[in-house]
Amino acid sequence: MFRMKFRFWGVPSGVTFQVSLLLLIGLFLTSVCFGQIKGARGMVSFGSSSGLADDTLYLDIDQDVAVQLLPFDDLMKVAVVHSPLLKYQSEVSNSLNSSYRVAKVQILQNVAGFANYSTGTQSIVSSGTTTITGRDALGQIANGYRVGVDVRLPLYELFGRKHQVRQAYSNYRASVIQKEIIELELKRDLIGIYQDMITTQQVLKVRLIDEQASLTALRVSEIEIQKGRTTSDAMAIVTSRYVQAKTSSEQSKGDFLKNVHYFEALVGMPIQRLKRN
Repeated sequence: MFRMKFRFWGVPSGVTFQVSLLLLIGLFLTSVCFGQIKGARGMVSFGSSSGLADDTLYLDIDQDVAVQLLPFDDLMKVAVVHSPLLKYQSEVSNSLNSSYRVAKVQILQNVAGFANYSTGTQSIVSSGTTTITGRDALGQIANGYRVGVDVRLPLYELFGRKHQVRQAYSNYRASVIQKEIIELELKRDLIGIYQDMITTQQVLKVRLIDEQASLTALRVSEIEIQKGRTTSDAMAIVTSRYVQAKTSSEQSKGDFLKNVHYFEALVGMPIQRLKRN
């Protein structure tokens, strides 16, 4: 093991201090790693999505997404309100409900009322004769107000109407149940993407730490090879290790961002508006 000797003023000449080079490198790795992690991966930008100036989203990678966003129940309410599929199903339910109401009162189409008024004289009634010179006898009695109601009751109304009303009601209830099924599927999908977003964030945090540690080891190896303390093969191994760590962290970042955008699409709002105040 390579050792370095230090001599300090005021210390007897016979006393020396031996410090391991690996210990110094370890301390250097720790200090550099902590210094780089906070600045390099403290925040992740998602760009502007609401069209406002200086409206760029930043999520703190070191803080759980579940803490930064609204509670899940509130997110679910937002998703239900903005879901196009649920909006469509609501309109279908309203249409079928109207059809059910029409079916209940459709029997009234067989009932019709009428009223009319005609003018003339009552001479045929007052004279007691059925013949009046130069005048139509029937026209003389068809005067005044007439009001009546015409009621027709087909056999279909007696035997088929109740089944038609029942069918309309069943269709309406089926649309309501279908809406509940869609809402349940939306909740299931939201739970899945929400958990995937949390999981990919945790994986990203770990891989960013690995990337920073590999980068620090690469910087130390570059210094060592300049001083002739390491070989090119060792340098190649360290470089390859950093490339692998960098590739892994970039893939994790892409998976995390993809889940965030899926989450935005499912909820129906940009994630800026879903953060806690």
